[in-house]
Amino acid sequence: MTVEPTAPVPRRPSPRRRPSPGDLLALAYLALCVGLLVWALAVSSDDGSGGSMAMVVPILATAPVSFVWLALPDGAAMAVGAVLLGALANAAVVVWCGRVLRRGRRPDPLP
Repeated sequence: MTVEPTAPVPRRPSPRRRPSPGDLLALAYLALCVGLLVWALAVSSDDGSGGSMAMVVPILATAPVSFVWLALPDGAAMAVGAVLLGALANAAVVVWCGRVLRRGRRPDPLP
């Protein structure tokens, strides 16, 4: 008895997932935070009187996670890291909230 080879099953291309409004809002928030951070670093590099408080704006924009910088050693690198960490955490929360609001009472399709 001979077994005939079967033809391979063609794969359908996976459908492209459109970005949700939560994804777009999170990207806009990240762009705003990076812009504020660049602005604060540019202002604080000047010798003007407003430079010392410029880093407060991105810290407050990425609160509460960015308040970690208060416990870290003093320095510009730690403040920048805290702002970036806070922005990423808050953007993840925005994406999660958008997904939950769009889902409604249906079960989550993603594992």
